[in-house]
Amino acid sequence: MRRLRRTPKIRKLVEETTLTPSDLVYPMFVKEGINNPEPIHTMPGQFRLPLRYVAKEAKNIASLGVSAVILFGIPVKKDKVGSSAYDKNGIVQQGVKAIKETLENELVVMTDVCLCQYTSHGHCGVVKGNDVLNDPTLEILQRMAVSHAEAGADVVAPSGMIDGQVQAIREALDNSGFANVAIMAYSAKHASSFYESFREAAHSSPSFGDRRGYQMSYANPNEALREVELDIKEGADIVMVKPALAYLDLIYRVKTKFGLPTAAYNVSGEYSMIKAAAEKGWINEKAIALEVLTAIKRAGADMILTYFAKETARWLTEK
Repeated sequence: MRRLRRTPKIRKLVEETTLTPSDLVYPMFVKEGINNPEPIHTMPGQFRLPLRYVAKEAKNIASLGVSAVILFGIPVKKDKVGSSAYDKNGIVQQGVKAIKETLENELVVMTDVCLCQYTSHGHCGVVKGNDVLNDPTLEILQRMAVSHAEAGADVVAPSGMIDGQVQAIREALDNSGFANVAIMAYSAKHASSFYESFREAAHSSPSFGDRRGYQMSYANPNEALREVELDIKEGADIVMVKPALAYLDLIYRVKTKFGLPTAAYNVSGEYSMIKAAAEKGWINEKAIALEVLTAIKRAGADMILTYFAKETARWLTEK
């Protein structure tokens, strides 16, 4: 077996899993009411961007060969129902327009469709007492998704784990003349401790309780497959497993069972752990990040949402 491992060129020739910049999606945080990028303390190298930086950053990302960005908005105004989420002049809507005006179709623009950053209580939907109401939330998600499509989004990505969200959004898009806008469903999004860095980054921590009433238990892989199947039946074009690194078995099972384009989210906690250990000098950041991302692709992911996208694109070019 060692004959085909003898030199770098031979190893590359027989490589079974190839990671490329075009496999990657870069998450961007766009914040209303700031003039300069804000460093995210828990995610070294990541920033909350003001609107005027968005198109420039997107152009840089496209130049690296990265296929797509996904925008997360951080508004100034928050209320009980997250009304700024569907404002035609909202921060994400303006961000999408800025990217499309600069790059047109050079970069796929995805948008997160969830209310947690927009609600005063930090939950992913309309709240009554301590409960997140399902159907009233769907109506707001429909308006949000349509407003993103009107701004020019190529893909909308519902992430709130609200039952029926894919079907509701598909109907709203189709009825509004946006049949060509795709849906990337966060189909198997787990109630995970790997999200802590993101919640600090997006100012989206719930003010009471937690999200275990709508996000999935990580102990239930068969339930995850049922969630994915439901989203496919409702019209999802892409399905996602989130997080990625501790869920490689689910990525494999989803891709093997359904064969649909499959995304995996290499989430904030996975990123921050590597960054923290690298800063301590305990690991080789580049080597570990490339190994992790290759493992996620090897498990079956067609695309990987990762905060390492820019660095990885440069590393792969250097190889």
